[in-house]
Amino acid sequence: MTATPNRRMLVERIKALCGPMAHLPTGVRPKTPKLGPLRAVLFDVYGTLFISGSGDISLANPTSNATALIESIGEAGFSAEDLQAAGRRGADLFVQEIERRHSARRAEGAAFPEVDVRRVWRAVLAQLHEESLIGGESTDARIERLCVEYECRVNPVWPMPGALDALKALRSAGVLLGVVSNAQFFTPLLFQAFWKKSPAELGFENDLCLWSWVSLEAKPGDALFKKAAEELMARGIAPPETLYIGNDMRNDILPAARVGFRTALFAGDKRSLRLREDDPECANLAPDAIVSEWGQLIAIVARMG
Repeated sequence: MTATPNRRMLVERIKALCGPMAHLPTGVRPKTPKLGPLRAVLFDVYGTLFISGSGDISLANPTSNATALIESIGEAGFSAEDLQAAGRRGADLFVQEIERRHSARRAEGAAFPEVDVRRVWRAVLAQLHEESLIGGESTDARIERLCVEYECRVNPVWPMPGALDALKALRSAGVLLGVVSNAQFFTPLLFQAFWKKSPAELGFENDLCLWSWVSLEAKPGDALFKKAAEELMARGIAPPETLYIGNDMRNDILPAARVGFRTALFAGDKRSLRLREDDPECANLAPDAIVSEWGQLIAIVARMG
């Protein structure tokens, strides 16, 4: 990702808005069998590599949050005579616009639709302008600023303890790294904000990073995982040689297992752990491994072969 001046500013805003958070233990017992040989490891982001204040990227379950929007409007460079009214109206429109776009994508055949949040906010801002609730041009830079300001207020994030060490250990072991995650354009900026390196600089392969906002397809659908499997097969890596790790049995473990990946449930934070014990699709589903802290994955890697 090109480090444009606006992107550098967004990284600084993420750092300013997201303070340290401690992970909340889950009490889940780890399961760390020998899984090798593994040639690639793919990761979820929210609740796995990063602690998520809401437990997931906020768009997973969008809610109307007028307070967060009121605080974000001015920071993004927009004006409003009645900031409270603009915030309340805009927050409601945000939820409605996401649902409208999801419905349209479902009509096109997408089982688990995703949005590009920049397009959502552009539509919301257009309506707020039409209703004379805000002023100021909706430039691309302002829209991206608003996205980050709002997301970091409703869903602050912080690196999961030990995650960076695990990435380094995997790279040292010669394992390819990738991402399959429900995400937005600002998600890759988290790596730069907290670890001072882009995903590519940390060793993630660009073609193995599958982000939902790019394809407009979200987990728990299979589309992102099938694409990852295709990219890996093109490199001569079979699904059983790939480990996928995430914090949600339905969104992560289920679709990863469907394409033949080995799976690891990350049970490191109570906010984001989703066991889905009442979900019939997960009733007979068991991950190959369970890790409650990243050092356990390093131990699994050390026993590969």
